[in-house]
Amino acid sequence: MSFSDEAWAGTEVVRAEIDALEFLAELADGSLDDAAFRFYLEQDALYLAGYAKALALLAARAPDPRAGAFWASAAHTAAVVETALHGDLLALLGGGPRTDEHSPTCRAYVSYLVATAATEPYAVACAAVLPCFWVYAHTGARLAPAARAVPDHPYLRWVTTYDDPAFQESTRRARELTDAAATPDLEPAMLRAFAVATAYERDFWSSVPRQSGGSAGTSAGSSTA
Repeated sequence: MSFSDEAWAGTEVVRAEIDALEFLAELADGSLDDAAFRFYLEQDALYLAGYAKALALLAARAPDPRAGAFWASAAHTAAVVETALHGDLLALLGGGPRTDEHSPTCRAYVSYLVATAATEPYAVACAAVLPCFWVYAHTGARLAPAARAVPDHPYLRWVTTYDDPAFQESTRRARELTDAAATPDLEPAMLRAFAVATAYERDFWSSVPRQSGGSAGTSAGSSTA
């Protein structure tokens, strides 16, 4: 069994909790409240800035140019491409001022990733950043079929971004590089890092204030599908 397979299996309980989140269920069927989605987007934009720093640190520490190029490209995608997507979606939700204050969960997750990328062995840092790729790829692939079946789905653009073949391929490559970096002496620390980051993924979505059964507003629905 590869390191990534073992890490994925070891987080089965946490991942089941992620799959069961009402936030994601409402995101999939389009009923998520606009305010909840806006809160998530604002916090995720702040998270992406920190995640990009962690990926850039990882790129600088990579053992070979090809690995370094992948992590650097991923840092660019997080800092520029995904952040631009969030900006577009926020504009469709009415624009206005955005918060620059991290939620406690967002700040804790970002701090953990940056500190791990800066101070832990390269392999452990790879394991820490991998759940953000993999959990989103899994969630996008899981939610996309249901979301595509909803007419004028207000959040379809977000859902399909993480079901996109290019993102799925980036996730596969991140797994490959993490597996290549794994060594028997570092695997226990790598497994802990993967588990901690996976729990933060759950907690990030769980921290979004939301109204059960809230309806999505037409400002997003008319343009993002």
